[in-house]
Amino acid sequence: MPYDVTTTRLDTQALFDLKGPAATLRQWIGPDLPAFPDQPNTRGDDGHLSLMWIGPDHWLLRAPLSEEVALEASLRPAEAPAEISIVRISDTLAFFRLTGPEAGEIMAIACPLDLHAARFGPQAACFTEAFGLKALVTRCAEGFDLAVEQSYGALCADYLAQASA
Repeated sequence: MPYDVTTTRLDTQALFDLKGPAATLRQWIGPDLPAFPDQPNTRGDDGHLSLMWIGPDHWLLRAPLSEEVALEASLRPAEAPAEISIVRISDTLAFFRLTGPEAGEIMAIACPLDLHAARFGPQAACFTEAFGLKALVTRCAEGFDLAVEQSYGALCADYLAQASA
């Protein structure tokens, strides 16, 4: 019996990899970004921008692709001080959105994390694995966003289709 879930491959997202001390990044970037999350593996959202704390002194900034040029101009990666790194990585991840009442069941098949809302709340964001692939998992309205390396996008789409059938 198929699961009650809808899987959608999202359009390419604007992504920037930010590394360095949060205070230095904040000073460089200014007030243009959401607040830096205060807990690891969480994200701060500000309208269409999402800033995720994914490792020690390591963040991902996600936005609609239409914002990429403006964000790059604002972040000024080529001019950044030596103690921080800002790299545009927009074409590196393929994003999938799983929504519906049984999205959690599909994610339980795909991923070893405890994604129950009590453990993986609405602002959660972390790297893990899905179907044996390195994956970024975040919550979205009515489900989850799952991202894998772009080169594994078709494979992940097939796995998701098989798991939900």
